[in-house]
Amino acid sequence: MRLYSFQFQGLTRIGVALPGEKAVLDLAEAAPDLPGNPIELITNFSQFAEIINDRAGSKLSSKWMRDLETLPLVAPIPRPGKILCSGINYRSHLEENPDAILPDEPFFFAKLPSTVIGHNHPIKYPKLSQQVDYEIEFAAVIGRKMTNTTEPEALEHVFGYTILHDVSARDVQFRNSQITLGKNFDTFCPIGPCVVTRDEIPRPDRIGLKTFVNGQKMQDGSTADWLFSLPQLLSFLSQRITLEPGDIVSTGTPAGVGVFRKPPLFLHPGDVVRLQADQIGILQNEVIADVN
Repeated sequence: MRLYSFQFQGLTRIGVALPGEKAVLDLAEAAPDLPGNPIELITNFSQFAEIINDRAGSKLSSKWMRDLETLPLVAPIPRPGKILCSGINYRSHLEENPDAILPDEPFFFAKLPSTVIGHNHPIKYPKLSQQVDYEIEFAAVIGRKMTNTTEPEALEHVFGYTILHDVSARDVQFRNSQITLGKNFDTFCPIGPCVVTRDEIPRPDRIGLKTFVNGQKMQDGSTADWLFSLPQLLSFLSQRITLEPGDIVSTGTPAGVGVFRKPPLFLHPGDVVRLQADQIGILQNEVIADVN
């Protein structure tokens, strides 16, 4: 299944698309007894999946379907509890960074829930930066609480997968190592377009990732290039931070980011960034000037 969040009649609703479908089942109409909050739905999804499948197969299902092409999407989880992003975790990204060294263990930083936006929502170009950069990331959405979870058990705690755009203000980030500030301007964490449940992506370590800026390909990599596997990342984190349903853990970015290109290439107002991940879809956002 694919879990979407969208706006309809002034409210944020949850929609579910079954494999191969181009429309979503509006759960507010089809299953009003189910939670309307994505995190609550994810927490108890195993008991709700049968209800969703039953409503999707109902004779009334056509009344509850919404055209995916016209839906105003928001982030599938509009307000995650925690967003933890892996730093250098692709060999290609390590090789393009002249100052990077091979890490002994995973490195993580946090993006704050207030930065999250969805597909087709604008990225605001902050007044305090002249070096706004793009990074496509394959991300896992936690479905079950994780504390001191072993690597063999780690993927059993994943609900599904999505695309995360780790937007960065490099001049802020690299000034006195202000990673948190450089990564957390408003709108600097587009997520979407949906969350694909774990059963639809049996090999998360074989996902192709591409970034396009104004139609020009900038990143072209694969999760097969990971330095640390997803089970390693999740187990490492769970030994230090309890992960809860709805938390998001991203897995780093492949080579091709703007700051390490020769010459460097940064985003500007008017640019359109399209991120594409195999088996998930496309997350696209335009960059606009922040006038506030």
